[in-house]
Amino acid sequence: MASYEDFYHVVRSIPEGRVSSYGVIARLAGLPGQARQVGYALAALPHGSDVPWHRVVNARGEVSARKGGSATEKIQRLLLENEGIVFDEHGRLDMISAAWPHIHTQSREDED
Repeated sequence: MASYEDFYHVVRSIPEGRVSSYGVIARLAGLPGQARQVGYALAALPHGSDVPWHRVVNARGEVSARKGGSATEKIQRLLLENEGIVFDEHGRLDMISAAWPHIHTQSREDED
């Protein structure tokens, strides 16, 4: 069984300017289908953590609602934009160009 630290290890591997989905992080940590657990792990991070939590988005390429509300979502978006991620008018980023690992390695079970 993967621990939060297993998720954090995977998230630390996401390069600057790239993103991954909760489902992909779960799969890479050995828990396919446990995207929600990734969300819980990221929500449990202490302030100032070295884990780049902002690089994890939902499978639609959107910033997901978090504890802390819209302020946290705005911070995440700003951090991603500062890394060169571009959002469209609907608040989505292009998962084909921004996803890590490349989108062709992801599957349907990686949804959110």
